[in-house]
Amino acid sequence: MTGNPILDSALVLGGVGLFFGFLIAMANKKFYVWEDPRISEVEELLPNSNCGACGQPGCRAFAEAVVGGKEQPSGCTVMGEEDLADVASYLGVDAGEANKRVARLLCAGGKNEAARNSDYAGLETCKAAASVAGGGKACNWGCLGLADCEDACLLDAIYMNDDLLPVVIPELCTACNDCVVACPKDLFELMPIEQKLIVQCKNLLKGDAAEDLCSVACNTCNRCVADSEPGVIEIIDNLAVINYEKNELTSPKAIERCPTEAIVWVEGQQFKESLIELEKKVV
Repeated sequence: MTGNPILDSALVLGGVGLFFGFLIAMANKKFYVWEDPRISEVEELLPNSNCGACGQPGCRAFAEAVVGGKEQPSGCTVMGEEDLADVASYLGVDAGEANKRVARLLCAGGKNEAARNSDYAGLETCKAAASVAGGGKACNWGCLGLADCEDACLLDAIYMNDDLLPVVIPELCTACNDCVVACPKDLFELMPIEQKLIVQCKNLLKGDAAEDLCSVACNTCNRCVADSEPGVIEIIDNLAVINYEKNELTSPKAIERCPTEAIVWVEGQQFKESLIELEKKVV
């Protein structure tokens, strides 16, 4: 010590700083984990929307998976063909074939089709309405029409139509899963876009009992089963269920004799409506 309290304090603090600096340097050297610099480069090429459509928790994680060879660039369904080609070219890999998925609504019972037991008067959210006697809708499985899904969609890929039903715009949907989480009735399902045959009903009642609640409910008439290739559709718990493992055998014929239009081929009217809405957004 020098006898000078200020100088002594400075020396002590300097010594402590040097000691802990040395410890930190040694710890950093011992526990250093090398990271492939290509990960950051690939991340820069990605949309950085962190939507989760690729199945990873974010774009950084997807970049790590692509660089590590666990994913192909096409696993990102948000990027266009040119962006996919850029990532593939940078890494010197095959871009792969994109398997776009979109959210599908499994209900067609809007305000004009579904009966009501009572009028709901409360917080204008589906979640709140579902907690109060099911929201007043006679069908306990049906869409409540209060737009939680539309509000949750950050990409404006969902809009409410005049029937108070959400419509998904396939071109904008990235299968981020937000609408699936937001819907208290579990009416959204993420499907490959090539799956065009869909049962838009989850009502488990049979025959007239189902139709009494909703005019577009599946009434288990079995006509779709008879009109499809064997094994494509079967009736389970009073509801037509499609076996998508045989998706290549599905066809619009399955919907032709459906008396309630509960089963649809999505390139029909709903698909046209979504295109019209997309054009409005572009303009």
